[in-house]
Amino acid sequence: MAFLITNDDGIDAPGIQALWAVVEGDGAIVAPQQQYSGCGHTVTANGPIRVDERSPQHYAISGTPADCVRLGLKHLYPGARMVLSGINAGGNLGSDVYMSGTVAAVREAALLGIPGIAISHYKRGQLQIDWEIAARMAARAIAELISCPLPSGSYWNVNLPHLQPGETIPELVFCPPCKQPLPVSYRVEGNEYHYNGRYAERVRDAGADTEVCFNGKIAVTQLSV
Repeated sequence: MAFLITNDDGIDAPGIQALWAVVEGDGAIVAPQQQYSGCGHTVTANGPIRVDERSPQHYAISGTPADCVRLGLKHLYPGARMVLSGINAGGNLGSDVYMSGTVAAVREAALLGIPGIAISHYKRGQLQIDWEIAARMAARAIAELISCPLPSGSYWNVNLPHLQPGETIPELVFCPPCKQPLPVSYRVEGNEYHYNGRYAERVRDAGADTEVCFNGKIAVTQLSV
């Protein structure tokens, strides 16, 4: 398939290594040198972007996820047929997609005419992500979505649930994005305001991606530019 793989957690994050293992080296990693979580669709237009070629298939970029996709598709790996972004350590559900660098990467790919799949893993409380299980869920999602028709300008957003030990890999559920806002709550300390909204307590639209993922299924939404 020739995949271009990126993320917003940085090129050394375990999630992108899990995704690379899923595709068995079929493509190239073009990812940020550092974490860019929450950067949205920021791009670098007023300064240089440094490229560190770690190998012919691995490039560390001094820019954002969207920068990585631009450079990857136009210069470093122009033969890519699909962009994969992730596996993000944390969900990108509903309104999260507007802040997510993970999702912005595949949105940029869609703008450039290349299909893409953003893959994120919801974190339940303080539990650690089992990246082997995450990779198995991602593999199932990629295998199914590759064969699904995707209109021009559209892309897939996948959210993996946080499974309990011994649970089987769940089914994919195609669903709309939740349209509820994230919890807006701040702790006030003098003239400083600290966000303390609880992600797991966000309001959920019935049948939308947040509810599907929180209930243990792989939530898949089709989004467009």
